[in-house]
Amino acid sequence: MRVYIANFGRSNWAWPSCLQRNSVVTMTEVDGFEFWQAGDREGFIAKAMKRRTAAGLEPTRSVASRWFNLITAIAETSDDVWIHREKDQLWWTRSLSDAPSFERQFEPLPDRRDVIVCFKRCEPWRNMTLQNNGLLWKALHPKAREFLFTEGTLMQLSSDNANYALALIEGRSLEPWHLLPDWKKKAAKKEPGTVFSPRQIAVARMAMTAKGTVDDANGQLVLKKVKNKDLLIPDAELEAYIDSLIEAQGAICALTGLALQFDGTETDKQMLASLDRKDSNGHYAKGNLQVVCRFVNKWKGDMPDPEFRRLMDIVQDVERQ
Repeated sequence: MRVYIANFGRSNWAWPSCLQRNSVVTMTEVDGFEFWQAGDREGFIAKAMKRRTAAGLEPTRSVASRWFNLITAIAETSDDVWIHREKDQLWWTRSLSDAPSFERQFEPLPDRRDVIVCFKRCEPWRNMTLQNNGLLWKALHPKAREFLFTEGTLMQLSSDNANYALALIEGRSLEPWHLLPDWKKKAAKKEPGTVFSPRQIAVARMAMTAKGTVDDANGQLVLKKVKNKDLLIPDAELEAYIDSLIEAQGAICALTGLALQFDGTETDKQMLASLDRKDSNGHYAKGNLQVVCRFVNKWKGDMPDPEFRRLMDIVQDVERQ
């Protein structure tokens, strides 16, 4: 049994249908669905890589491959636990073995993408434990809130976190976790009046880093040549634009397809979201930015974006052999 935390569609638009129809869902654009149906991963990837995301990004092979895997994960899920946070409530369900169903819809978003929605039936969604205790978000242990909320499309919980989630929804004792030193330390911290999400904190950090990089690169006295970098996005728009990139990328790295991690909830600091200029000789401007994992940004350095993508595809092709 696997345990997933998930949102359903961009801006979580399909959640009301999930709740009403006792389902978990994902979606893909119509022109790529036939390739998924035929099990043609390469055809699906080739078609997906010709698209542009809402932020004008070109998806990499690894990102397109992850889209293929998302449909497969939903279509094949059976007896897995799915968890979703909606405002101040935590909801959960268990997937059934029924065959998936597919419907063509237009997304209720400004660009109204023509998509095929994959529905997989599940038990009725519950916002109560098996002991009929309410699952209120604010009542959860602060440490648990770190991993029971996803700002991406879908994430599978690690073994220990999955065991905690199962104990929570089954109404079993949570003391084995709550008595751990790092859990006790987290609970002892006084939370501020305004609580920012890990993604909001990450966006603010990336914006500040971009501003700092520009300040350091321009007008300083140094003994070596420093590339000129300008910030061509107004300060008032920068954080919103970075957040829109994360949203358009489905909270996954633009170059590897790995899930981005955000400040305060990361399990590996090298997976933290990092703002990257596609053309490292260019400026911090709309169309020249993408969000990647921190280690990827370091590895890429000044390498041209197409060349780095080519090398990443070679590495991933070898891993699949």
